Amino acid sequence: MKRAISLAAFAAVAATTLMATPALADEPLFGYVYTTDLLPEGKKEVEQWMTAREWRSQGEFHLIQTKTEASIGVTNNFQLSGYVNFAYTYANRNTPSGDTAPPEVFADFSVDPNRRFSKARFEGVAIEGLWRIASPYTKPVGIALYVEPMIGPRTRELESRLIVQKNFLDDKLVFAANLTVEQELRQLQADPTADVGTVEATKHWDHETDINFGIAGSYRFRPKWSAGFEVQNEHEFASFNPFESGVRTNEAWYAGPTLHYGGQHMFATATFLAQLPVAKDYANPAPGFIVDGITNGDDFEKFRLRIKVGYYF
Repeated sequence: MKRAISLAAFAAVAATTLMATPALADEPLFGYVYTTDLLPEGKKEVEQWMTAREWRSQGEFHLIQTKTEASIGVTNNFQLSGYVNFAYTYANRNTPSGDTAPPEVFADFSVDPNRRFSKARFEGVAIEGLWRIASPYTKPVGIALYVEPMIGPRTRELESRLIVQKNFLDDKLVFAANLTVEQELRQLQADPTADVGTVEATKHWDHETDINFGIAGSYRFRPKWSAGFEVQNEHEFASFNPFESGVRTNEAWYAGPTLHYGGQHMFATATFLAQLPVAKDYANPAPGFIVDGITNGDDFEKFRLRIKVGYYF
């Protein structure tokens, strides 16, 4: 009888512990900031993202981007993923001057500034490698490196990311920070308004570097549920060399809440970000693209909503 009671007590404690222990798989607590968590060796995952990027300071602006991803744990500290991206946009009179301008992912299309623009496209395919150098569950701080090349119609990108993670309160409280460098090549159409003999007057490959800083925190307030907050600081440079004089173009800040659910075989994460009214436009001085502190540059908008859903097997 005592042995049966002891076994029952042990089972209850074990079950409670398992429910309270965070998943060590590639389970994203955040929509934009990455953590060092990844799939164990041999485990697989499929994941679907949807990002809605909404509204400018004027006119109409909508951009929907989707990512369909498949991942595998190559080792316990290295994960490999492949995915395909699609996008849809609708824009009308969305610049401070009253013209119609497409978002950056459609910048290679010719657009009539006096008419609405609506388009769907295949954005590209990518391979992603995530290497964990140190785990936050066994070391004071978790560290990981991320590399992602992407190729699409008239688009080439290389994204590199440094990921740092620190856990507290038996892993219930998680903080993460990312430094991301993304270099882009985009083939643009000739600009009929550009001076003859300039690069912009002909079809050409545009060079850009994005340097972004992200920080986030999340607290597991009950088994399987976590809530937190994310902050993103984004910088754009019109060159592959961000230290070159005069190439800095834009800076913006975003912040907002995130909610995460993690089950035994699936997860769901939602993050909502709003642009803070502290943006800077270095390429277009006032009035430029800044309205009430919000930048309306081609890679920025007022609000972002990202939803991730995944299944493990």
